Amino acid sequence: MKQSHTHPLSAILRTTAFACALLFHPLHLHAQTAPPTASQYPSTHFADFLKSNFTQREFEAKPAPATRWLDNGSRYTVLEPSASGASELVAYETNTGKRAVLVSAKQLTPSGSSKPLAIDDYFWSPDGKSLLIFTNAQKVWRLRTKGDYWTLSLASGKLTKLGGDGPAATMMFAKFSPDSNAIAYVRNNNIYVQDLASQSIRQLTTDGSADIINGTTDWVTEEELSLRNAFRWSPDSTHIAYWQFDQSGVGEFSLINDTNEQYPVVFRYKYPQPGGINASVRAGILSTQGGSTTWIKLPGDPRNNYIPRLDWVGDSNQIVLQYLNRLQNTNQVYLADAATGQSRMLFEDKDRAWVDIMDKFEWVSGKSGQPRQEMLWISERDGWRHAYLASRETGQLHLITNFPGDIITPLTIDSANGFFYFLASPTDSIRAYLYRSPLDGSKAPERLTPADETGRHTYDVSPNGAFAIHSFSSAAHPPTYDIVQLPSHKVARTLVNNDTLVAKEKTINPQPVEFLQTTVSGGVKLNTFMIKPPNFDPAKKYPVLVYIYSEPASTTVQDRWGYTIYKAMASEGYIVVSFDNQGTPAPLGREWRKVVYGAVGVLSAKQQDEAIREFARQHPFVDTTRMGIFGHSGGGSATLNMMFRHPGLYQAGVSMAPVPDQRLYDSIYQEKYMGLPADNPQGYRDGSPVSFAEGLQGHLLVMHGSGDDNVHFQGTERLVNRLIALGKPFDFMDYPNRTHALSEGEGTLVHRYALLMRYFEQYVPAGPR
Repeated sequence: MKQSHTHPLSAILRTTAFACALLFHPLHLHAQTAPPTASQYPSTHFADFLKSNFTQREFEAKPAPATRWLDNGSRYTVLEPSASGASELVAYETNTGKRAVLVSAKQLTPSGSSKPLAIDDYFWSPDGKSLLIFTNAQKVWRLRTKGDYWTLSLASGKLTKLGGDGPAATMMFAKFSPDSNAIAYVRNNNIYVQDLASQSIRQLTTDGSADIINGTTDWVTEEELSLRNAFRWSPDSTHIAYWQFDQSGVGEFSLINDTNEQYPVVFRYKYPQPGGINASVRAGILSTQGGSTTWIKLPGDPRNNYIPRLDWVGDSNQIVLQYLNRLQNTNQVYLADAATGQSRMLFEDKDRAWVDIMDKFEWVSGKSGQPRQEMLWISERDGWRHAYLASRETGQLHLITNFPGDIITPLTIDSANGFFYFLASPTDSIRAYLYRSPLDGSKAPERLTPADETGRHTYDVSPNGAFAIHSFSSAAHPPTYDIVQLPSHKVARTLVNNDTLVAKEKTINPQPVEFLQTTVSGGVKLNTFMIKPPNFDPAKKYPVLVYIYSEPASTTVQDRWGYTIYKAMASEGYIVVSFDNQGTPAPLGREWRKVVYGAVGVLSAKQQDEAIREFARQHPFVDTTRMGIFGHSGGGSATLNMMFRHPGLYQAGVSMAPVPDQRLYDSIYQEKYMGLPADNPQGYRDGSPVSFAEGLQGHLLVMHGSGDDNVHFQGTERLVNRLIALGKPFDFMDYPNRTHALSEGEGTLVHRYALLMRYFEQYVPAGPR
C-alpha cells in the first residue's frame, strides 16, 4: 500500500455537507462542549489556504528541469519552451552552462501540420544521430506509458511516425536497437520490430491477448515490483529477451463506474489476492528475424515465483535475472545461456522475513575488450543494507560498504575511478547524504555532502562521475537544484531555487517543524515530528492531531520540504504530530524494519499507542481529551487499528482508502510482509482492523474512492457492513470513480481536506484552553 501523491485541480471549498454520509453520531460518552454548526467549518483561513494550495498551486515548489546526460556527462539536455511557446530540445555544457538548441520546435513539426509534437519523453539513438519522440501519452494505471512514437533524423531533418497504420496511442516502451538501425515496441501485448531504413515492421510474438502478455506486465507486477517495460535488446541487436505473463485463472475484479454514462460501466481486470492464483511468468529470447522463443529453464512453479528483473550481461551470450520465490524470502540470481535457455544459479540472497529486489543490474566495467566480471548487489545479510560485488564466475560476494549503517539509495558505480556512490545517513535516520566507497572496500565510506547542509539530498551522477545534478531540501528549506562537481561538491551552477516559499509558508504558520524522539517500551526510540499552532502558549492545553502511516512501504518523519498542509492544519489551533514505529523503512538496520514480519498492524498499533501516551506525558500542553488521528492507505488502516484496538484514546479518526482486511489486498505486497494466509491465518486476522471493529467508541469518518483499482472499495464496504451489524455509529464519504490517490476530478483534494478538518473541528475542538 504505497501512498499516492498527485496534484489535481480543485475548486469548491466550504459548504459541501456530508452528502454521502451513511450514519450520523448520536451522543457519545466523550465529554465535550457542544460543537458549532457544520457551516462554520473549516475556518476561512484554512479554506483560503486550500484554494491557494490546490487550485492556484501557490505553495508548489518549482521542480528541477527534466535533464538527460549527454556525451558521458560533459553535456546534458532539457526540454525548454521556444519563442513560440512550443518545446525545443536544448543542450547545456555541464561545466560552463553554454547553451545550444539541438532540436528546434520547427524540426518537431510533422509535414502537413502547423503544430509541433508535444513531447512526453525522448530518447537518443546510441549513435547520437536520431531522436525517438514519445507523444500523445495515455495513462496505464499509474503512469502514462502508452502513446505514439516518432523518429527524427538529425542529419536529414526527416520526422517519421512509427507503428505503421496501427491505432493511435497504442504503442508502449519503444526503444532503439544498440546499432541504432531499428526500433522495438509493444502493442496489444505483442512485441514488434520496425526497421528504420525500410520502415518495414515485423511482429515477433503473435499470442498476445487479454491473458497472454508479452513485453509488458500484469497489474500486480507493475504495482508492486515496479516492472512495466518488459523486454531488452541484446547488445548485438540480433535478439530480444522478454517477459511473458499468463493471467488465465487469476481472479478477476470489477470496477463499476456509475457516473460517466447513463448506465453503469463495468471494467474488469485480473487482481491476485493473498493465497490465490498468481499469473504464470517466464522469460525467453527471440531473434529479431522472427521464429520461436527459446525459454529460459528455471526450477519451480512459474505461478509461485517472480522474475522481477532481467538483462543481458554486457555481451549477447548470457542473460542475468533475479528469481524471487512467492514468499519473497529468497532471491536467486541466475545466469542463462541465450542460445539454449540453460541456466545456473550464481548466488542467492535469503532472509527469514523478506528480501528486497535489486532495481537494476549494474556491473563494474572491465578493461577494453574484456567482459564484465563483477555485479553490484545490495543485501541485509549482515544486519545492515550494505553493498557487495558479486563475482560473475563464482557468485562470491565481497563487502564494499564497510560501516555500521544502511544504504538508503544506491546511485551508481564509477568504474573508471573505482567508486560506488550512494545515499546514507548512519547517525541521523531522518536525513540523507551522498557517500562513496572504494570498490575494493578497503576504506570506510566517505561523506561528500557538506556538513552544513542538514536535510535530505538526492543526486543524479553523470556517467563519467565528474558531476551530479543535486537536490537539497529540509523542513525549513524548500528544494534547491544545482550542478555540483564531484568529489568536491563545489556548486558549478544553480538550476532552480524556491527560496520565496519560506516567507510564503510562514504566512500560514510561522512555527517550525520540530524533530524529536519518543521512547516506547523496550527503550525503542521513534522518530517524531511536531508542529505547533501560531502564538503557542506552553502554559495552556492544546488538542493534538496525529498523522499516521506505520507500514513497511513508507516513513512520515523526514527532514525534507513538504509539511505545508500539516502547518496549515496546526494553524487552526492544533498540535500536529507523527511517529515512525518499528517496521517502517527507516535506515535503522534490518531488525528495525523486519521485526513486524507476519504481524503487520499489531506491533505498530502497540507502539503508536505507547508513543502518543508518552508524548503527552513529556509535553504537559497536550490535552488528552481532545485528540484525533488520520491517515491514508496503510495509514488509513492504521487509523482504524488505533480507533478499534485502543478505544477512547482518540476522540475522532479519519481513515482514507484503508485496507480493513489484509486478505483482500494484492498477493505480492501482503504476502511479502505476512506470508501466505494458509500458513499465518492468525496473523492475517490480528493485522486486519475489521477484526476489532467492536472496539470503536469515538467518531470515525471513512473515505474511499469507488474507482480504486489498488485498495478496493470492497474492503471498506465489508467494514461498513461490520459496523452496521455491530450498531456502531460512523460517517462515510464515497468519492465516485476516484482512484487510490483520492485526488482526481475538479475540487476533490480541496473537498477532501475541508471535510477532514471540518470533522476534526467538530469533534476535536480546536484552540488552547
